[in-house]
Order: sequence, then structure tokens, then C-alpha cells
Amino acid sequence: MPETTTAPSTELSTPSPWRNAAATVVEMALGALVAAVVAAVGLFAFDRVQWPAFTSSNVTQAVTTVLQVLCIAVVGVAVLMFRARKAERVAKLLSWAGLSGFVTTTLGLPLAATSLYLHGVSVDQQFRTEYLTRLTDSAALQDMTYVDLPPFYPAGWFWIGGRVANLLGMDGWEAFKPYAIGSLAVVAVVALVLWTKLIRRDWAVVAALAVTAVVLAYNSPEAYGAVINLLIPPVLILAWGALDRPGASRFAGAGAILGTGLFLGFAATVYTLYLGFAAFAVTLMAVVAAVLAARAQNTWKAALGPLVRLAAIAVISGLVALTVWAPYLLKALSGATAESGTAMHYLPDSGAVLPFPMLSFTLVGGLCLLGTVWLISRFLFSRRARALGIGVIAVYLWALLSMTFTVAGSTLLGFRLEPVLIGLFAAAGVFGFFEFAGWIVLATSENPRVKAVLVALGVIGAIAFAQNIPQVLAPDIAVAYSDTDGNGERGDKRPPGAEANYADIDRIIREQLGREPHDTVVLTADIGFLSFYPYFGFQGLTSHYANPLADFRARAALIEQWSELKTPDELIAALDASPWRSPDAFVFRQGADGYTLRLAEDVYPNDPNVRRYTVTFPKELFDDPRFTVTEQGPFVVVTRSDAI
Repeated sequence: MPETTTAPSTELSTPSPWRNAAATVVEMALGALVAAVVAAVGLFAFDRVQWPAFTSSNVTQAVTTVLQVLCIAVVGVAVLMFRARKAERVAKLLSWAGLSGFVTTTLGLPLAATSLYLHGVSVDQQFRTEYLTRLTDSAALQDMTYVDLPPFYPAGWFWIGGRVANLLGMDGWEAFKPYAIGSLAVVAVVALVLWTKLIRRDWAVVAALAVTAVVLAYNSPEAYGAVINLLIPPVLILAWGALDRPGASRFAGAGAILGTGLFLGFAATVYTLYLGFAAFAVTLMAVVAAVLAARAQNTWKAALGPLVRLAAIAVISGLVALTVWAPYLLKALSGATAESGTAMHYLPDSGAVLPFPMLSFTLVGGLCLLGTVWLISRFLFSRRARALGIGVIAVYLWALLSMTFTVAGSTLLGFRLEPVLIGLFAAAGVFGFFEFAGWIVLATSENPRVKAVLVALGVIGAIAFAQNIPQVLAPDIAVAYSDTDGNGERGDKRPPGAEANYADIDRIIREQLGREPHDTVVLTADIGFLSFYPYFGFQGLTSHYANPLADFRARAALIEQWSELKTPDELIAALDASPWRSPDAFVFRQGADGYTLRLAEDVYPNDPNVRRYTVTFPKELFDDPRFTVTEQGPFVVVTRSDAI
């Protein structure tokens, strides 16, 4: 099927790009508003019903399937209306509502009986909840754990969520689930609007649904990364339109340049890894566009156009990135000591091999295989195929570079790009399905029965994959039900864990110190406590998510030195001599020989890359009027009386 069957981007063809860009922004805002309302109403409705736990009943799976089919049907009606060119405004509204409803249903109903999001407050989700709690307590850009430090981990998604939670009067941990689901619904619709500006609307809706479905299945536990992933496929097409403009002036395609730059800047404020990949892919595009331009015009000067446009994109993205990164950069440039950090020190078995999702015997594997065939067969003839194909190539190059970096003692976390790869293949698979189906229809003289079969296959595949998403996410859903939440309860109604004591620990610290949590530094290995209450911590969960300005290893060494002291006087002196603000309170676990803390150290290149070890503080260190010791369940809370 010729490329002309897809409508060219208005962004690239209109003589008034700024007016078109403004109209696109307005449409995105309207779509986001509809998605936010749908998500809010859906989650509120789900919360009104006493659902059984997903892990112990099939009821929520059944209702989820019914609502997913309903949402897909709404999306299908919108597609038919776009194809018939009838009531396109109504079709837009239906597509927005159907897609956001699909996101809300797919994630919201399986989690309806728990207040926690996917993977609860365990492992990585623990520090993410801590970050949202911090930025719910204050709008200031602060590190999630360490006092008096600007954030190193991009704060964009968490800052917006914190402001939303603060506005609604919710605790950060409590807002995490509805905010994560709502933000995914909103960005899915924003991505849909962008798709409709790049390709014909009926194809755009199906492509957006396909990418959204695979992102929910394989990326939604990391919600802030998923919102970037939803946008990557259409943005790469937009970026190719900005960079590859044969015969145009160097500053042609200003709207596409602006849009690409804004996306990269947004990615920089949300997820550094996806920013790195997206910037790498766009740079690769610029190089390819420059080579093509030089060959077409037989002069190297023609290559300057794409490179100048790339520079403009970089400037725009850099300015947006500074809104979040400026405090950290200023602190680092002011002479504050920063270690290299260990964020990239992780190499699981999936990071040691290249991913080939098109070879798996699953529905998504079949879609990726179809996408692979389409990308290869159409790469030289389709701008969409070229843009998505360069994105796929960039993923594989990044993965190879990541493996190569292991020789230098680090990685580029290439395995984390597999959800991005699947999203790119899913978009390509949709285009492949439409184009190959078109060939089949033409080859059968447009037989209506053939058309019906092809439509039925597409719908059946979409429903089959959608209803299986909760099963793909089953391990993460199970943790959401088994973890103890900030109210001391478990979603599966079983006895809560030791975390049920956190509310009493918070009360004890407040009463004994007379301070608000954000004015208090606590030394504890139970980072879950900091996830529910906005205390600052003296030490983070692991070095991989610790602020490089905090000097994680030196703090760990100092804690060990404190545990080896003999008298309260020595401990008080050591605390007062700390190069960092010393703890106002300690939250230990009871141990056979004293009070224990379970700390962590980086042991990369081993897998697992974290070694847990325990330090024990003798009880005698706190046998002094300057300390107040209180036992609470398996915990021991120690506060410095002289710190009041």
C-alpha cells in the first residue's frame, strides 16, 4: 500500500505551524481533562464497592474483562466514525473516553480492594512512595531522603503528584495509586492526540490503543517511566519530520522541532534513562537525515540543516530540564562533594542478552513479528517505518553499548528499554496489520467477508491480550495486596506486618521531640517508615537510588563506627562531630545482642547487586538521660532528649 494512504502530519504541512501547534496543545489539554475526569470517576466508583482481593477471587478479573471489552467497543465506534468521516468531534470524545477508561479499568479494578499501587511499598516502590510523600509535604525540590540536598532523581512526575495529593488533602502513599493510574490515563490520551496529528485518525486511535496496552502490561509498575514510554513512538515520528526535510530551510518544521524539544525536556524532568535513550535515538536520526541530505544534494553543506535543527531541539530540551535539574547542578558546581554513584550498577540475566520479543509464541510476540516484517519491508519507502525503525535500531545499539560498558565497571541499564522496544514494535505491528490487510482485501477484490474476517481477527486479538494484562501483572498485584499500607492494613485482610507499628512510631517521635516530621532526621533501615511519613533519613535504601551528594558509602562507614563505640558520651560526641546533620531519632529492630540496623552495600558486578548486612548498637550506648528509649512491637525508638 503506498505511503500516500496515510494523511501527512498537519504539523509538517501547514503554512502556519504556530497556529497548528497551539491548536494541538489545546486539544491535548481537552483530552487530558476528559481522561482525568474518566479516571477520577472510575476510581471513585471502584472504591465504593467492597471487592474481594484479586489474589483470592476471580470476581475482579471477570468485571475487569467486561469493562475492558466495553472500552474497546467505545474505541471501535470512534474508529468507525473516523473512517466514515462522521461527527468527528464526537468520535474524538469517544476515543479519549474509551482509551482513558481502558487504562482506568485495566489497572484500577484489579487493585480496587487495596490502597496500594502495583508492587505495594516493596523494593523500588518503597523509595518512589517516599519521594511522593516528600513532595506532598512540601513543594520545594528536595531529596527524597536526605535533608538539605536538592534532588538527584528527577522530580517532575513526583512533584506533580505531590501537588495533586496536597490539594486533595491526601497522604503521599495514599495518593500514589490513583495518581499513577490517572497520570497513565491522561498521558495515553495526550499521546493519542499527538498520533492524530501525525497519521490518519482511525489508524492513530488503534496505534494508541495498542501501545497503551503493551505499556500497561510491561511498564506500568514503573508508572513515571510508563508515561514517557507512551509518548516515545509518536514523538520519534514527529522528530523524524523535524529533522528529515529534503530541500527545506534549516529552520523549517519549527513546530515539530519545538514539540520534540519539549518532549525531551519533559523526559529529563521525569526519567533520566528514557531521556538518554530518546536523545540518543533523535541524535541517530539527525545523523541519518544529515547523510541523506548530503547525498541528495551532493554537498556536505546540506547536512547542516538536520544538525542545526538537532541543536535547536537540544537547547529547548535543556531549558525545560533545568526546571528540575538546576538546584542539583548548582549545588554540585558550588563545590559540594559528589561521588560517581552506583545507579547504573545492575546487570540481571536479561541485560546480558539482546531482547527479541518477536520470537515469543504469544499475542504480543505475533504483533511484534508483524511489526518487524513491516519495518523491514517498508523502511525505505515509509517515513513512519523509518522513524520507528531508527528507534528500534537505537534500542539494540543502546543494549550493545550497555553490555560493552560492563568492561568499564558499569552498564547503561539496557534491559530497562525492553518495554520501549515492545511499544515501538506494537505501533509498527498496527501499521503492518492495516497495510497487509489492505493488500489482502485488494487481492480478494474487496470481498466483504474477507474484510469481516480481518476485522474480527483484530478485535479478538485486542480483547485476548487486554484481558490477560492483569495476569501479566499478577506478581505485582499480589504484592500490592500482601504489603501493609499506611493505615496498618493489608488489602487481602490478613494480619498486617510489623509496618502496622509505624503510626505509633510516628506518634512517639512527635511527642518526644515536639517537631514536625520534615524538621526531623531519622536513622532507620525501615525505609517504609519514610514512605508513609515525611521524615528525613540519615541513610537511604541502597546506594543505587541515593543522591551522589549524600556520600552513601561514607555515611554507611560512619554508622558502623557509631555502633562500635562504648559509652553514651562517645556516641554523643561522635554524633555532634558528624559532617552531616546527625539523627534526631533512631528506629532500630530488636536484636539478641542489642539494637540492629540492616544496611546495604553495592556488590556489582554480582547479581543480585546488593548485599545486606547488619550492624548492632549495644543497648548501653543509649543508657543515658540524653536519650529516650521506647519499645514498640519489634522496633526500638530512640530520641535525643538534648536535641529538643
